[in-house]
Amino acid sequence: MGRGRVVGKGVAGAAAVLLLVAGCSSSPDGDGRRTGSPPVPSAPPAPSASSAPSTPPAPAAGGMRVAGTLTEGLRSPWGLAELPGGDLLVSSRDERTITRVDAPTGRRTTLGEVPGVVPGGEGGLMGLAVRDGWVYAYLTSASDNRIVRMRYGGGAGDRLGAPEPVLTGLPKGLIHNGGRIAFGPDGMLYAGTGETGRTGLAQDKGSLGGKILRMTPEGRPAPGNPFPDSVVYSYGHRNVQGLAWDADGRLWASEFGQNTWDELNLIEPGRNYGWPVVEGTAGRAGFTDPVAQWPTDQASPSGIAYARGAIWMAGLRGERLWRIPLSGAERSGEPRAFLKDEYGRLRTVLATGGGAGLWLVTSETDTRGTPGPGDDRILRLEVG
Repeated sequence: MGRGRVVGKGVAGAAAVLLLVAGCSSSPDGDGRRTGSPPVPSAPPAPSASSAPSTPPAPAAGGMRVAGTLTEGLRSPWGLAELPGGDLLVSSRDERTITRVDAPTGRRTTLGEVPGVVPGGEGGLMGLAVRDGWVYAYLTSASDNRIVRMRYGGGAGDRLGAPEPVLTGLPKGLIHNGGRIAFGPDGMLYAGTGETGRTGLAQDKGSLGGKILRMTPEGRPAPGNPFPDSVVYSYGHRNVQGLAWDADGRLWASEFGQNTWDELNLIEPGRNYGWPVVEGTAGRAGFTDPVAQWPTDQASPSGIAYARGAIWMAGLRGERLWRIPLSGAERSGEPRAFLKDEYGRLRTVLATGGGAGLWLVTSETDTRGTPGPGDDRILRLEVG
């Protein structure tokens, strides 16, 4: 979303951290640049005959450390999903492929190119989700954004089946295509969409742009949706790219703002989240304010995940990982930033199956970063 370069190292200052609830500019999202290559870890010293290698201490409560790199050399990675058993699937937005990554070793197997994907601008092959032997994908076609699903057995040598449409007709554009999909604790499929730069779509409940959608795995309106015979779950969004549920089953979403605020929202059915009438906290009747907001140069949020009592939010232009502690429906403390300017743009974060850690996907090869050796990569994170 077209913002300038982030300057400086370390965690954002206290004054900046207090500004919590956010957005993205009217040009393509998160185009900030980092000024160098990601750090290359030095080789650990060889253990002496009299001593065993030491194990780095686990992070303290509320902390985080990079435990290692699972794989590197990825091109335009976007979506990430965990298979039963713990291996990962990662999509390439621009190369239109889905790759399986062995979780213990990082070994990669390309499962195939998804037919019908037409990359361009912020569109292409984006979010992934897995359920009951199906791989779901959010993609840009020649005519629309859409959700499809493909059979995948998950065994050695298996390949993706032909894509079957789940939901078609989502508005597409060079910007603000949304793209995140995830299954909720209720077994329904959720999707975050963008308004494609046509701001009026966000307030139009008859449009699927600028919305969070909720549907059955087959793409029909889910039981209990707030609007009759509609997959629309909430509206008034600019560009939703992060979806996650906390321990109480509440849905949270990250959203690009325009020039002032990026946002973390607690999503409730039928609520209007304001865009384009308001951006960030407004306190106006009829609109739901975000729980947290950030100046746009500190976030440009994409993926989010829930782990260890907090939402973890990946920042593109902000080039940092935010931790937002939760208590019920509110945050219980100030957000804290990690990894500022260390690995460049951060696209996707996913809780590990056990919930004790995170997978983090960088995004330097998406045409808006400054790729260095090894980019892009999937990092293993331990969180306290």
